[in-house]
Amino acid sequence: MSRPLHRGSSGAAGERISGSSNDFWDSQMKDKTDKEDLERRASSDNNSIAFRFPIRVLFPDNSPSKHGNTGNGFASDPLIASTPRSRHKLALLLLKLSLVLIVILALTGSFWWTISISTTSRGRVYHGYRRLQQQLVSDLWHIGELSLGSSRLRDLEFCPQESENHVPCFNVSENLALGLSDGNEYDRHCEYGMRQNCLVLPPVKYKIPLRWPTGRDVIWVANVKITAQEVLSSGSLTKRMMMLEEEQISFRSASLMFDGVEDYSHQIAEMIGLRNESNFIQAGVRTILDIGCGYGSFGAHLFSSQILTMCIANYEASGSQVQLTLERGLPAMIGSFTSKQLPYPSLSFDMLHCARCGIDWDQRDGILLIEVDRVLKPGGYFVWTSPITNAETFRRNKVNQKRWNLVHDFAENLCWEMLSQQDETVVWKKTSKRNCYSSRKPGSGPSICSKGHDVESPYYRPLQACIGGTQSRRWIPIEERTTWPSRANPNKSELAIYGLHPEELSEDAETWKMAVRNYWSLLSPLIFSDHPKRPGDEDPSPPYNMLRNVLDMNAHFGGFNSALLEAGKSVWVMNVVPSNGPNYLPLILDRGFVGVLHDWCEPFPTYPRTYDLVHAAGLLSLEVDHQRRCTILDLFTEIDRLLRPEGWVIIHDKAALVESARALTTGLKWDARVVEIESNSDEKLLICQKPFFKKQAN
Repeated sequence: MSRPLHRGSSGAAGERISGSSNDFWDSQMKDKTDKEDLERRASSDNNSIAFRFPIRVLFPDNSPSKHGNTGNGFASDPLIASTPRSRHKLALLLLKLSLVLIVILALTGSFWWTISISTTSRGRVYHGYRRLQQQLVSDLWHIGELSLGSSRLRDLEFCPQESENHVPCFNVSENLALGLSDGNEYDRHCEYGMRQNCLVLPPVKYKIPLRWPTGRDVIWVANVKITAQEVLSSGSLTKRMMMLEEEQISFRSASLMFDGVEDYSHQIAEMIGLRNESNFIQAGVRTILDIGCGYGSFGAHLFSSQILTMCIANYEASGSQVQLTLERGLPAMIGSFTSKQLPYPSLSFDMLHCARCGIDWDQRDGILLIEVDRVLKPGGYFVWTSPITNAETFRRNKVNQKRWNLVHDFAENLCWEMLSQQDETVVWKKTSKRNCYSSRKPGSGPSICSKGHDVESPYYRPLQACIGGTQSRRWIPIEERTTWPSRANPNKSELAIYGLHPEELSEDAETWKMAVRNYWSLLSPLIFSDHPKRPGDEDPSPPYNMLRNVLDMNAHFGGFNSALLEAGKSVWVMNVVPSNGPNYLPLILDRGFVGVLHDWCEPFPTYPRTYDLVHAAGLLSLEVDHQRRCTILDLFTEIDRLLRPEGWVIIHDKAALVESARALTTGLKWDARVVEIESNSDEKLLICQKPFFKKQAN
């Protein structure tokens, strides 16, 4: 910024100044220095304004200087410089009055400004605050991502070949080396910092799975890890299958296996008192937990009757029940009852099924049966098929008779009613009345859990030796619940159990209906090209069966799942409720969907290449709001492991977080694009597709 020049004077005026004393000259020089300092400070204070307004207006100082310098820098008349003391007092008085006037104006302005905030400007201030808050979140996000270091700037490497079917947190050989046994070697053991950020390649001969429903009956053998010997030796009811040619495994209805499952399902229905399995819905059965599910044939058969079956089984390095079930497009996850509670709330499923599942229910003082009772809804069914239950074998095998008696007596102490026993199958019904437990003989059976131990949604907590769920407000017998599909829309009294109002669920449902319509039009490779129009405007939408296995990483009320089903999409959804967020998993399960509690700083309990679509709405905001033990790169690497080649990722979050996440997709080799949301300028979509990298055979 330019300043008025301060030069030495010449001529007569110069003579007059030169005739002054040295003190006067020193005073003049000091005042010049002070004036320059003041100007420099003013210039520094106005830097921000000067940045915005580079053209600055200079107002000349036309008032006479204290020591006789005029506005042009030359000295004035010395007679004027030596004014009487009264002029000095007058100047001080004017200065005081000016200060008083400034204070009054400041107070008045502050008062009117406060009134204006409370009346007309409140909305403007609120939006300004929101923008400041978003900027703060964005800054914190960038600070957090600094921990990624140089890995953010380069593409991730591919994992070694042994990782193509590996599931973190499940290492049986390592657990055995640590001395774990009695089934504990199959348990999940996660340690922080055990992640390796690399990309898992598919097997050499991997092929994109066939679309539903064809993919339910035929899978590519190269997509799963299984040997021919394991196929030939899988002789149990739910595992039998046949090979077609050399590249496919078939589960078609033409096989004896399927006919056997159909007869078996019909038998269970009759034992409950129903005409056939199509009447399960009328009896209140919508969701089934299938323990040790074989290859999912029981659930595949019931799917046509609108029954949703979740398969759980131990981790298996080869011939995995869970991996093959998921490859068929059926719900499954790795889970074990051995020492820890399952990550489901109490009173979650309408039926539990175990057909030669390999669990010794008579062992460990019945604690495994107590866990079955915990996750079973009041009035729900436990179906057990095993050689132990066959009365014909009792005469020949006293050991089996003893084991059967132990299970039979313990079930009775759990207030289960045995409905029927045929061949190797037994069906029990859990009591619908809470007072049954208090009417038992003293000392018979496990006690009722206290409030401190009766945790509704445990997360891999050690098994409890007490009966849980009895104090829950969700204790509603399945026969008293609304049947499917009305069950997906709880009424006012049912929503009150979860602290919700009907308006909240209705608003959530409308939001997701619109979101699904928008999402579906974007699931096209055109979105990554320079196509002049948005996909969906003129191009046909993808087919209804484009996707099958869907993972919702932050399911909230389960609205995304509900909207997909209402839109007629041929999907099932794994609804995940993050362990560090609001827990609506009981509501999701009570609506007739399947889901699980999970900490996203840990690997998800499933095999690589599991899901066609991974959806995350608000998950990044949730992770930012909490102290993170992991980076977003860890999260995205896990998504890549779970995603099938050519699978999709949809991230819906705050605009600043989506833009930051977009930068990470380059290292993952994803095709990615940010999409604006017309109805909400504060949020954006990140649409990604995982490419199909083909590994070369050695």
